[in-house]
Amino acid sequence: MSATPKGAVALTAAKKPKTVTIGFLLMNNFTLISLASAIEPLRMANQLSGEELYQWFTLSPGGVQVQASDGLTVTPDAAMEEQLKLDIVIVCGGYAAQHSATKEHFSWLQQQARQHRTLGAICTGSWVLAQAGLLDHFEASIHWECIASLKEAFPKIELSSKLFSIDRERMTSSGGTAPLDMMLNLIAREHGKQLSAGISDMFIYDRVRNEQDQQRVPLKHVLGSTQPKLLEIVALMESNLEELLTLDELANYAHLSRRQLERLFQKYLHCSPSRYYLKLRLVRARQLLKQSSLSIIEVASACGFASTPHFSKCYREYFGLPPREERQGLSDLRPVTPVMSHATTQPPVINSEPRVSSAMKALAQARDEPTFASIMLH
Repeated sequence: MSATPKGAVALTAAKKPKTVTIGFLLMNNFTLISLASAIEPLRMANQLSGEELYQWFTLSPGGVQVQASDGLTVTPDAAMEEQLKLDIVIVCGGYAAQHSATKEHFSWLQQQARQHRTLGAICTGSWVLAQAGLLDHFEASIHWECIASLKEAFPKIELSSKLFSIDRERMTSSGGTAPLDMMLNLIAREHGKQLSAGISDMFIYDRVRNEQDQQRVPLKHVLGSTQPKLLEIVALMESNLEELLTLDELANYAHLSRRQLERLFQKYLHCSPSRYYLKLRLVRARQLLKQSSLSIIEVASACGFASTPHFSKCYREYFGLPPREERQGLSDLRPVTPVMSHATTQPPVINSEPRVSSAMKALAQARDEPTFASIMLH
């Protein structure tokens, strides 16, 4: 192993970690930023560790070229029909993924499930897994634009508005950069938070979001333009998180009775106005705890809580841990059950000839980088 660069943190290497092989199934019009967000942390994990912790292959039916939603064309590494020994298969969706999936896709994904491989999806790839009947009774995430329609079409799925969901042999992520957070969390589980933090630093990524983080779904998308008064009230709440408005004040601003206000929230947001207001304040508090240096007392005050004990009680009830532990990052250190399978220890073999993975090529090129093997694993 090369010498550890100046300033890098080294861990004693006990044995070579097993390589996890991931296949990315590209759907027509897949979102390129989501694919890159999923692959780049794997590349950097290899570079910083100096080991091939991960290898990956892009796939399509017959290995034919696939066009991304931005018009760029990608030539996959392999045909999905080839006998790659994969540990994880991730469906890469994008625009109208549900219309580009075929029986061929469904059959192949069902075969992967029968072979006990972990199945995942990024952006709208969850639609394809759902169409294949592979998300029933699993918690799943998808881009916020598709939450309502997917829930309507597949009621057996435990649909979540989280950035990403990991539930047994399923790992699903919303779009944009959310796959980066999902992969960083997986890397932390498999190889420790030090490596995940190192990758985050290399990408100048200030905070790794976890499974508790929610997508910010625009309320206008949920309600449309049918409830302007409700949108107006929520906007007032969001603008008054420190100096709270009473329910009577909110109702008066919208020219409603308090009873009408409560009925609106119950019908369209499935909770009371007070509960929704509290949720907005607690979500804001969580952002401040994670992203600012404000003390817990200052965070409580900034979010409209009269006392720190009351703030801590409400926070624990909503997020499952007190503010102090959130600030210390202890939620990320709690034991979790990894979803990855390590059955594959050798490079995939196709037609009796080893296929050189993109990971190996990138790892070879990275040997001249100053960060190569800067974090050595236990």
